[in-house]
Amino acid sequence: MRFPDAETVDAVLDAPALPRFASVRYEPETPELADPAAAARAELDALPLSDVPDGGRVAVGLGSRGIHDVVPVARAVVDELAERGFEPFVVPAMGSHGGATAEGQVETLAGIGLTEEALDCPIDARMDTEILGESAVGAPVPFSTAALEADGVVVVNRVKAHTNFSGEFESGLTKMATVGLGKQRGANAVHERALAEGYVPTLSAALDVIRAEAPLLGGVAIVENFYDRTAELAGVPAAALPDAEAPLLERAYEYMPTLPYDDLDVLVVDRIGKDVSGAGMDTNVIGRYSVLNADDPETPDVDRIVVRGLTEATHGNGNGIGLADVTTRAVAERLDLDQVYTNALTSGSLSKAKLPVVLPDDERALAAALSTIGTYDPGTVRVAWVRDTGHLSEFRVSEALARDPPAGVVVDRWEALTFDAGEPSFDPVAERDPDADGGEE
Repeated sequence: MRFPDAETVDAVLDAPALPRFASVRYEPETPELADPAAAARAELDALPLSDVPDGGRVAVGLGSRGIHDVVPVARAVVDELAERGFEPFVVPAMGSHGGATAEGQVETLAGIGLTEEALDCPIDARMDTEILGESAVGAPVPFSTAALEADGVVVVNRVKAHTNFSGEFESGLTKMATVGLGKQRGANAVHERALAEGYVPTLSAALDVIRAEAPLLGGVAIVENFYDRTAELAGVPAAALPDAEAPLLERAYEYMPTLPYDDLDVLVVDRIGKDVSGAGMDTNVIGRYSVLNADDPETPDVDRIVVRGLTEATHGNGNGIGLADVTTRAVAERLDLDQVYTNALTSGSLSKAKLPVVLPDDERALAAALSTIGTYDPGTVRVAWVRDTGHLSEFRVSEALARDPPAGVVVDRWEALTFDAGEPSFDPVAERDPDADGGEE
């Protein structure tokens, strides 16, 4: 596909005057667990491991998310199971991610540090599934053949707000057991039925079948704090799901990284990826679900979103690019559409795979966003510039947002934004503009 070059864009797009920026820190108080690995070992006591025969094989389900402590926690779970006399192995539990291939799912796990060497156990990435039955909402319930061949199944996942729906449980152990271990067929079955019945009843009904027909023992839930560090770990037996996820989700919402602004003209995101969020960028941070039959979050209200890049760990899966309004040719050329379309067609969320307006470079992408928000004034425009939606403790804001920072936000330095061959550069400004905060310090 040929995208317009700089000359074509410049003929119709006048470069607006750029706002001044400030580099800021956002530091709300948040809890942190001292030793996540030790906690993971201890939390296995909550699971009915006595149901597994001595020497029995235990499948450990691991997903594609970039959870901060997933490697030490997963390794601790594997080691503890082995020390208790079981034979652990890993099954990728990520639905259609990795292009819905065994090789792709192994590569996805490796991208976040989960390899056979790091975990000291084998990975069985077969995509084969068996139908366990039909759920109460009329959907088939596929389940990983590799996991079914085990004597017990334990899933390890983060409990957090989901990017497509809200309810008493969202992203976590129940979703991993039903969607993740259902592989591509299971993910497709759940998403298809959920568009009609809703996600919570669809997932609950699938879990009922899995508990009855598969050796699901439960899981180890991770709750992260604002800084993406582990705040809490909990072992949850299958019999307690999904209800036991509700208090964990409540705390996850309390700690969740969000921007301290409810209204933005432009949000610039340096990178998106499956390791950041299932939707590439957290929909609760950007205020957009773009899901059929689902209303967007009430806040924040963001007029224009610019995406500048993909994470390395996402391996070209830029699903979620459709949530942006503007991107660059470099991003579009890195997209692996095999993975993007597999993800979108499986989830039923086609809008997240759409291409936004593609501009030649970052300079013109930002110019397009600033020029299409209505009346523009560099002194009043509200712009936030973030690394990604999972790292919100340090970012940049335009002058209008820096003048009166909200609670928890500290202005570190003022900066001038310039571009060199379309690439952005932030240069420190020696002194504040006296008009920026009402007078000199």
